[in-house]
Amino acid sequence: MRGAAPGTRVVVRTTIPGGLTDALGYLRRVEHETCEVETKRGLVSLRLADVVAAKEVPPPPPRRAPRMPVR
Repeated sequence: MRGAAPGTRVVVRTTIPGGLTDALGYLRRVEHETCEVETKRGLVSLRLADVVAAKEVPPPPPRRAPRMPVR
């Protein structure tokens, strides 16, 4: 995480009570003990001590064109 540049699209797996969870989005900040990832649901602050795995991921695929109505 410390080597990734802000603005990079990442997926970060962290521990939570009862298991694991992933945050997929754009890395906004990495500090001494936390990092922030901007996901579709908003900005998520993650403790680096809870990070199990993290990696850069490619940009999302382009949106599909709307389907034409069937006649």
